[in-house]
Amino acid sequence: MDRREFLKKAVGTGIAAGCTMASGAFSNLLAQTQTPPSAYDLVAVKGGEPEAMFDKAIASMGGMEKFIPKGGKILVKPNIGWDVPPERAGNTNPKLVARIIEHCLKAGAKEVSVFDHTCDNWSRSYKNSGIETAVTNAGGRIVSGDSEGYYQTVSVPKGKRLTEAKVHELLLDADAYINVPILKHHSSTMLTIGMKNLMGVVWDRWYWHRNDLHQCIADFASYKKPALTVVDAYKVMKQNGPRGVSLGDVAPLKTQILSTDFVAADAAAAMIFGTRPSDIRHIQLAAEMNLGQMDLKKLSINRIKM
Repeated sequence: MDRREFLKKAVGTGIAAGCTMASGAFSNLLAQTQTPPSAYDLVAVKGGEPEAMFDKAIASMGGMEKFIPKGGKILVKPNIGWDVPPERAGNTNPKLVARIIEHCLKAGAKEVSVFDHTCDNWSRSYKNSGIETAVTNAGGRIVSGDSEGYYQTVSVPKGKRLTEAKVHELLLDADAYINVPILKHHSSTMLTIGMKNLMGVVWDRWYWHRNDLHQCIADFASYKKPALTVVDAYKVMKQNGPRGVSLGDVAPLKTQILSTDFVAADAAAAMIFGTRPSDIRHIQLAAEMNLGQMDLKKLSINRIKM
């Protein structure tokens, strides 16, 4: 897509325009004309329910067994930051979180834990997001992130502005972790997707806001990469993020993106949203730090329409 075509597609206001842009981006940017390879760098699936889309996507990537060690302790990190119900799209869809846990356990995980350092009251956010019940019913373990005692100071050797951070012990102890952000608008960073979702594993987020937020996001992305990033774009908050105001902020895009490269996952999600990845500064910075691939043309992508 050249610049003129991109700008033409990006013009529009409101959620209806956002839906149109997302549909066009899915068709034009993630389409493949060559014979699909045996192993994909990224899978994008559209048109189904969260559980069914994940089933299709993870099967296309070779199954969960490829990404987690048998007998391992696995962390699933969704966005549970806000005390809002699932239809408001402020948090990761609970049905998707549950299905990921089920796949991990079926693949032989010893235990699967879930937590987030929430912005709203943690107990209400866990409950009203629907994620606490979903995790419990799927056989996972829900853990609080609200006490500083859970966090340990680690160094971030590749960090430029963020050289150390207090990180939750679940991430430190995990044999592998799966990052499960929801795609949505954000007032400070334009979008919040995978790399920004990792702000929920650290204690002092305000340091990031005071010291070049985008650079801190990119810096921390170098600390411990996820085995898999699963972007929830089933319902997408197109405005007034990250908490949202009403159902009027939400567009039903029914899309999901999976990749082992979280820079690529964020780049693809930005395009689905209707934004050029290079306009999201932390995506550009992470690519420049060689943390992942922002140019989707260089990836093997499987596009699935249900």
